[in-house]
Amino acid sequence: MAKKSVEVVLPIYNEEEELEANTKKLHDYLNKNLKGYIWKITIADNASTDRSLAIAQKISKELRNVNFVHVQEKGRGRAVKKVWNQSKAQIVAYMDIDLSTDLKNFQPLLDSLDSKFDIAIGSRLLPSSRVFKRPLKREILSRGYNIMIKSLFGIHFSDAQCGFKAVKKAVAASLIPHIEDNSWFFDSELLIIGEKAGYQIYQQPVNWVDNPGSTVRVLKTVYGDLQGLWRLFWTKPWNKISK
Repeated sequence: MAKKSVEVVLPIYNEEEELEANTKKLHDYLNKNLKGYIWKITIADNASTDRSLAIAQKISKELRNVNFVHVQEKGRGRAVKKVWNQSKAQIVAYMDIDLSTDLKNFQPLLDSLDSKFDIAIGSRLLPSSRVFKRPLKREILSRGYNIMIKSLFGIHFSDAQCGFKAVKKAVAASLIPHIEDNSWFFDSELLIIGEKAGYQIYQQPVNWVDNPGSTVRVLKTVYGDLQGLWRLFWTKPWNKISK
């Protein structure tokens, strides 16, 4: 049986401290554990002002199956969409560069896409998930946000925001034209539109460790998320998608 191909995107913004070590950690994991797949890593730098781009260029020369793209405007969603749109792989994925999610949870995401599932996500909010060192305020905000999503849209996935996702390329291609957000709401928009359009979502319980050095600005992100939910509630873009 022919091996399936997967492209893993690492969207980054000013990640010079973690970029090289964590890319090598991911590379080692994929090299040792993804024997059943043809894989590559793409570092997607979105408007970094530190040495991140230079480090990405250096890594791409040193490691097999690692390349990079430079996006001139900020936005994690923008960076992920750019690489996913251009990808030739059968499965497209992304994960946060801090590798807060245990990498052993990655292969189950990919394997789930061999069955009835179209989108696969890591979830920190399932009963068997294990979360460490997360501040109480962020835990409350996360759970409240996901309850709000379920109430507004009647969906079933439990964790919209975990930076650990994989999607069949054909499904990504059908959804991306309807995803307006280019920042942190990208994840929520992908999943809400995807489930409402009838795509099947697999949820993998994960081991996750909070990164205190995260560049996420909580209040700004919450405001953007609320704006995005309000927009989706009224525009219902999933009605424009024919499977």
